[in-house]
Amino acid sequence: MAAPSAEHRRAAPGGGEHRFPQARILLFAKAPVPGACKTRLIPALGAVGAAALHRELLENTLARLVPAAIAPLSLWCLPDATHPAFQALAGHSGVSLHRQRGEDLGARMLHAAARALAEAEAVVLIGCDCPGLGPEQVASALAALLEPPQCEAVLGPADDGGYVLLGLRRAAPGLFTDMPWGGDQVAAVTRERMAALGWRWRELAPLADVDRPEDLARYRAAAVG
Repeated sequence: MAAPSAEHRRAAPGGGEHRFPQARILLFAKAPVPGACKTRLIPALGAVGAAALHRELLENTLARLVPAAIAPLSLWCLPDATHPAFQALAGHSGVSLHRQRGEDLGARMLHAAARALAEAEAVVLIGCDCPGLGPEQVASALAALLEPPQCEAVLGPADDGGYVLLGLRRAAPGLFTDMPWGGDQVAAVTRERMAALGWRWRELAPLADVDRPEDLARYRAAAVG
């Protein structure tokens, strides 16, 4: 594995170095376009309100992770990186922007993971829907992947049966192909497929994401508290 580039060593805030310069954090997000994101919350918030919440969650995720200087962080954008919100976030936080490529979520995640692992030893894939996901979980995942005894993967389950984090040292297509995305069996199927690969993995404590009206109520209550 090649040594991290000078660009990545300088990318940490405050002029310091990242804790895991040999890793990458890949954050996936849709453009905050009304009607195109957080669709399950449109009945509760309206299309404009749902898009505004999506942007809020994305901004908050970057605000938690970028200053922590855990590893170089890239934002993978759908449908592309041209939306003003993405451009503003890149200018403010210094994250790199990339276009998601693939016919479905699995293909897009696999493409990004394979690209990152071409130059890194480990990746952590996350979304912006989990307000409880922060530096502690991401750093813990990368430590499990990179420090002895190393795991092949780390899974951060979501309360609804999906996952909020997937850490990898190899981009295995089986973890992304023909998956029941959006359902309550994603984490379970991922476990089955990692077991079939003969992998050792670590699991983080389950976290709640914000996808449904009941999630929204809990998120707002936590923000007030």
